[in-house]
Amino acid sequence: MAENETGISMMSNEVKFSGLRWYAIKTKPREEDRADSNLRAWSVETFAPKIKESRLNQFTNRRAFVSKPLFPGYIFARFNLITSLHGINSTRGIQRVVGFGDGPTPVDDQIIDMIRSRTNQEGLVELREDLVPGGELTIKDGPLRGLAGILEREMKDTERVMLLLTCVSYQGHFVIEREHLKLAS
Repeated sequence: MAENETGISMMSNEVKFSGLRWYAIKTKPREEDRADSNLRAWSVETFAPKIKESRLNQFTNRRAFVSKPLFPGYIFARFNLITSLHGINSTRGIQRVVGFGDGPTPVDDQIIDMIRSRTNQEGLVELREDLVPGGELTIKDGPLRGLAGILEREMKDTERVMLLLTCVSYQGHFVIEREHLKLAS
């Protein structure tokens, strides 16, 4: 290790980049799963967080759920930069290891841990806001957009909730999907 003029030890770049660290990996378009699978085949620890997205089937008019990447075009991999960078960059499905300035930039372990802590048993990251009974909500889209209500309870499928709408001189119960709500400001 080198010392600067104040006598404080400084790590050389080689020491700074050695050891297992998390890095963001830019994948080729829509090849997150391929890149993840190929890296795992080389025994590289990866994390490719996904979320569940609701889509309306245009033919049946039913709501369907699909999983998609939390960060489209990116995954995370944990590896030793000095010994593995060339192999990582040469892996099918990968464009490059993300970096700023003079090379790849490590991602703090706490960021990965925080995302993992929000991952449910299905392996999907839960991004939705925690709604609590009695909380004030506003409908954010649809024909009732802008109406305010109070959360009465969640329905069994947990994607819908029952609201007590509070209008000028009317109160009524209403069942609505969670995705159409936002916390009242």
